[in-house]
Amino acid sequence: MNHRMIYLPFGILAILLLAAVLWATVALLFFGLLTTAFAKMGFAWSDALLLLAASLIGAGINLPLFTVRSKVPVVTETFVRSFGLVYRMPVVKSVKNETTVAVNVGGALIPIFVSAYLLISYPSVAAVALAGIAVVALVTHAVARPIRGLGIATPLFIPPLAAALSAILLTAAFCPIPECRFVTAYVGGVLGTLIGADILNLHRIADLGAPVASIGGAGTFDGIFITGAIAVLLV
Repeated sequence: MNHRMIYLPFGILAILLLAAVLWATVALLFFGLLTTAFAKMGFAWSDALLLLAASLIGAGINLPLFTVRSKVPVVTETFVRSFGLVYRMPVVKSVKNETTVAVNVGGALIPIFVSAYLLISYPSVAAVALAGIAVVALVTHAVARPIRGLGIATPLFIPPLAAALSAILLTAAFCPIPECRFVTAYVGGVLGTLIGADILNLHRIADLGAPVASIGGAGTFDGIFITGAIAVLLV
């Protein structure tokens, strides 16, 4: 008689099915939190879902801006690891040894559009939001790290925490209304991360040997995209 008390009660197909259901549940919860964050900022549920879908699709779209001469050989590896995450990079074979600087649609253009919309909709919040941008930019710039072959990367949770805390403190002192708090959290988190991680580190791109360095793209997309949503939920 078998007395083992620890065993798998299902076959491999059932386990794979349960794993797929678990993954789908987590994904739906994640999407639900993000749409809730957008709805909290005044967007209709359908608009929030559209923005979310556009951001995720736009994450794979990079619009080239210019090229810089790389000071080191351009990396040709397909995968690059940063802060525990693995990013898939495009393999670019260039005899000119150049890095293409691009802007990511989902991680830069759409968040900038949303930030501009919020600032236009709530003009009284602009001064506090600018202060939030400055705080998050300083924090993000301090923790951002150049990753060879990838570009500039940031830890996932530091930017949203900085955005949420700065929004809570700044609005408590200067603008204690809910609208001020979530606008400052989102705008400060998104634009502060873009400025602190990417814009202030553009001068380092030539030293990284990255085939493509995307503003708001791999390395900072997760921080920028999730920062705004998490910051709003935290406040």
